[in-house]
Amino acid sequence: MTGNRIVLYAIRWVVPLAIAVVGIVAIVAGHARASSPTAAAGVGLLIVAVIVALINWMFRMSVQSNRDRIREEEAREYFDRHGRWPDE
Repeated sequence: MTGNRIVLYAIRWVVPLAIAVVGIVAIVAGHARASSPTAAAGVGLLIVAVIVALINWMFRMSVQSNRDRIREEEAREYFDRHGRWPDE
């Protein structure tokens, strides 16, 4: 893997997973008691891990959508120049 791909992999998978693991450890350390602030912080960290993972997913979908839009625009320009679609 190149350096850029390693960073992307870390941001997409390692960071949310690390946050979730710390959250689970906090829940276990708080003995899962409802009145334990440590357990409550652990639940909060699990929620944060899910949010980070979803933000990463939404960003990837946005980038893919932009790529699709660019390909469609290039196909339209090709059609305007040649009078047919590029894949015909």
